[in-house]
Amino acid sequence: MIVNLNLQGRLVIVIGGGNEALKRINSLLEEKCQILVISNETSNQIKTLVKNKKIKFKKQKIQNLDIISAYNPYIIITTTNEKKMNQKIINYAKNKKIIAYSSDNPELSDFANPAIVDFENTIQIAIFTGGKSPAMAKKLRMESEKIFKKIITKEDIGQIKIQNIVRELAKNMISTQNERKTYLSNIMSDKEIKQLIKDGQLKRAEKRAITILRNWK
Repeated sequence: MIVNLNLQGRLVIVIGGGNEALKRINSLLEEKCQILVISNETSNQIKTLVKNKKIKFKKQKIQNLDIISAYNPYIIITTTNEKKMNQKIINYAKNKKIIAYSSDNPELSDFANPAIVDFENTIQIAIFTGGKSPAMAKKLRMESEKIFKKIITKEDIGQIKIQNIVRELAKNMISTQNERKTYLSNIMSDKEIKQLIKDGQLKRAEKRAITILRNWK
């Protein structure tokens, strides 16, 4: 089962500072969570993220797990080259009811990472093999991305952005869910909004959608 966790404001600890850690950090950056990297050394890319205050860094080699208990994270991701230490961290997390992932042991991890086809952080399509073959998931992602680029248009992405804004406003102005659905459906089919989105005038399209909402009866 593929799910999308709401990590906003939650603490995720990434143990390790190499390429595998960087991959996991990059996948977390758009989640609006707090990211703490614990490692005795890091790559230059991770150092840049720390310098730009995108993530936090604790320079320390994991020898015991006392440091983890001090932070009480929501998720622990371990990417070290020490298999026994990764296993120890996974066991610790399970005992503490903390969601855990180990890059060298997906079978014992609480989740796996699908290969993602991403369109402007607005539409995401997951290619998932259940951890059986990350290499095939990556290959299929690259192949399917070419196809989806022909299907998903800039207008689709613009419409989603408009819908996201007015959907929240509609919750306060339209009392029933069925009416809200009807309103949002009207926004999707409104010819003027469609043309404004096509012309790249998202602000004007947004104003048009809000005007329709204010006049909704």
